[in-house]
Amino acid sequence: SGLPMFTMVGYLSSAVREAHDRVRTALRGLGVTLPASRITVNLAPSDLKKEGSGFDLPIAVAVLIALGLLSQEAVKDVMFVGELSLNGEINAVRGVIELVDFARRSGCRSCVVPLANLREGSVIDGIEVLGAGSLRAVAAHFGMAVPGGDEGRPSLVRAQAQESEPVSFAPPPGRDFASVRGQKVMRRAAEVAAAGMHNLLIIGPPGTGKSMTARCLPGILPGITQEEALEVTKIHSIAGLLPEGAGLFAQRPFRSPHHTVTQAGLVGGGRVPMPGEVSLAHRGVLYLDELPEFSAAVLETLRQPLEDGTVTITRNSGTYVFPSDFMLVASMNPCKCGYYPDMARCTCAKRDVKRYLDHISRPLLDRMDIVAQASPVGYADVSGQTGSGESSAQIRERVTNARLLQEERYQHTPFRFNADLTMDAAGEFCALDEPCRRLMQDVYEKLGLTARAYGKILKVARTIADLAGERQIRTEDLAEAIGYRSLDRRYWEGA
Repeated sequence: SGLPMFTMVGYLSSAVREAHDRVRTALRGLGVTLPASRITVNLAPSDLKKEGSGFDLPIAVAVLIALGLLSQEAVKDVMFVGELSLNGEINAVRGVIELVDFARRSGCRSCVVPLANLREGSVIDGIEVLGAGSLRAVAAHFGMAVPGGDEGRPSLVRAQAQESEPVSFAPPPGRDFASVRGQKVMRRAAEVAAAGMHNLLIIGPPGTGKSMTARCLPGILPGITQEEALEVTKIHSIAGLLPEGAGLFAQRPFRSPHHTVTQAGLVGGGRVPMPGEVSLAHRGVLYLDELPEFSAAVLETLRQPLEDGTVTITRNSGTYVFPSDFMLVASMNPCKCGYYPDMARCTCAKRDVKRYLDHISRPLLDRMDIVAQASPVGYADVSGQTGSGESSAQIRERVTNARLLQEERYQHTPFRFNADLTMDAAGEFCALDEPCRRLMQDVYEKLGLTARAYGKILKVARTIADLAGERQIRTEDLAEAIGYRSLDRRYWEGA
């Protein structure tokens, strides 16, 4: 009882607080007039801020129950989510796939979602998912006597798993390794990186195919598993980037932000923390073209995600953790003009080259598993006289075989790829024989390697051996892996 009022409490954002106007008007369109009394809607817990417009539909259902127009028993163990328009239609919201999965884990028997999000919600097994186009359809489905009758009105639609269209990131036509002329070293480095999901840095003069090689990577990456696809789809759904009518991701994501990206855009954040590019690239590739052009402060934020596989963002409203287990691929020129150390063509002063290269800090460089050089392409390669190289399909076959070896090796461990190994695990799964140990000891002292660099050499050598179908790391595998770690010193220490 009290003065007629519709109030909402529970630490609400403005979007949630405005729900009372949308709910009131939508109910009026349903023929329901709110009584001249006080209505209080409490969204608990009161210390957790509520964001988004998905609370509209459950609030409307709760009000109908409170008015005695809808049976509480009829909606027991049912989760509702959706935004109401003023005419009672239910609009799409973000994060439906995660909400449906949460409803399943919470023991709900069914979940009512906006009709536009039905295909997205249908990828979750073990729960009935219903799509609703209007508040009238929801009320009629759960037994309310809808004023004016519900004959001919649309009812709720049950989800069918086969309705979900997979999200594909197939490379555009022409993005095939067969179109990368020459560059045997760079192509080989890309293959090794893809097989073990290793971080890759490509350095070389302009016009040598660095960007093209990176953009061909999606065509040779290991296939995405059902579990990984579900993780990726949830992140894109929460970010509002899932196409309408889409289902699970069919391929690993490939993200390529512009060098003007901000820290919040790269690692996530904002007033309401949202996933950044490192999380959108989860289980896939984050490609940074022209690496030194990115802000140094922005690049340094990559160090924690690369090491931990997660991003932790702390705000007054709480602490948010986003997954960010991705493969970093970057390309860069060795100097501003692009031709260092070819002093016959390079126009940069020695100090300018050093300043340009020092934009990439040694701790970040140390986290790159493979550093490959792109060499100038000769006329015979450009004109096609030497023939085209292997296609992406041929390379992908070797990558897939290497992935199967890793899957067998790590089936009872938390690891998926060689790049995931911890230092202790690398010692177990990347054991060296006596000749390899002598070579590694020699190189470790001569190059002044860090413990992190040592571990990365072992993991890359393990991947090279997998590509060759070898169970034991050979001396030639280790030597190739060492070569990928020593190239960076030619530039950074030479400058």
